[in-house]
Amino acid sequence: MGANYRLIDIPVSNCINSDINKIYCLTQFNSASLNRHLAQAYNASIGSYTKTGFVEVLAAQQSAQDKDQTEEKKLSWFQGTADAVRKYQWIFNSSGCDEYLILSGDHLYRMDYRPFIMKHREVGADITVSAVPMDEERAEAFGLMKIDDTGRITDFAEKPTGDALKAMRCDTTILGLDANKAKEMPYIASMGIYVFSAKVMEDLLMIHCKEQNDFGGEIIPYAKDMGMHVQAFLYDGYWEDIGTIKAFYNANLQCNKENPQFSFYEAKAPIYTSSRFLPPTKILDSAITQSTIGDGCFIEKSSVMNTMVGLRSHISEGCVIEDTLMLGADFYENKEVCASKDDCFMPLGVGPGTTIKKAIIDKNARIGANCSITNKDNVEEDFEHIDDGWVIKDYIVVIEKDCMIPDGTVI
Repeated sequence: MGANYRLIDIPVSNCINSDINKIYCLTQFNSASLNRHLAQAYNASIGSYTKTGFVEVLAAQQSAQDKDQTEEKKLSWFQGTADAVRKYQWIFNSSGCDEYLILSGDHLYRMDYRPFIMKHREVGADITVSAVPMDEERAEAFGLMKIDDTGRITDFAEKPTGDALKAMRCDTTILGLDANKAKEMPYIASMGIYVFSAKVMEDLLMIHCKEQNDFGGEIIPYAKDMGMHVQAFLYDGYWEDIGTIKAFYNANLQCNKENPQFSFYEAKAPIYTSSRFLPPTKILDSAITQSTIGDGCFIEKSSVMNTMVGLRSHISEGCVIEDTLMLGADFYENKEVCASKDDCFMPLGVGPGTTIKKAIIDKNARIGANCSITNKDNVEEDFEHIDDGWVIKDYIVVIEKDCMIPDGTVI
């Protein structure tokens, strides 16, 4: 995200800015890079001899509680958000906490969690769900909630349409939205962010809902049906679920705008990341328009427009890069190092004379000289070239991590 960051930096930074410094990150698979980033970025600053904070990864694994389950389930990864927490309940029990704050790792937003937690305590809720107001056009794509005149949740509906959608309308002024905005946005959608009272979460996961694996779709609706107090809390700010290629692409490029909906330039609530000690970016005889350039990049005699250029990116001379998200590279590579490798036809980066438009370039890609990556035929979806290192999804060309695109390639 944002040329210098990773998406996990968003919830972790929100926690730090909210004076929450004991953070577990529950991962699924292929998480080695994520684990390394978290360890390097945070533990030296919030956890030390005199500081009790930590950011610790809890990876998917089998546990003793699986012994009565089928062999297939024993060998599986986490089955869902709630199952991930259930597997590590024994660790959370040892903390002695009164409440748990459960966050998603793939959302872009800036939020102070303290008012959220205080609301949970003030109303004596068992569970509090953070919600965003929605208009009718967007509402049918989300899980919606209905509330009574105290803000207590009375009903849930997953992506309703037609009459079922209209039935989920509610008075959002109850949660603090002003009257004019409430008329435009008469629905509330779950953000996938929750506060649980500690004993309530343990009882739900270990006793009442042992076979349910998802908080939003199963556990919380079940708790409401049991008669537990499930409260809504309104968040009226920018929030984006980065759950698709298109959402990931759009959320990054909107940060290039003069007045973006989400800005990394917020002194009172900064977004933290790893200190990489990279050199400044060098730009030689190039035209850069409405773009964000990460640390340690080298751009020579090229045109870059509305592009997010990630760490250590190298753009050779004569290139045109437009409406593109470049994730950068994990290391530098010069011609001498490349020549010493059997399978290296060029150093990491974009070769001379190449044009790239509306694309995502994943990390450590090598794109040859005089290529044209523009989706010239306006294809919506193409997965037939995955062995060649690229696909098209939602009209966006995606160049895969570590791939090599030969000179003169046209996509």
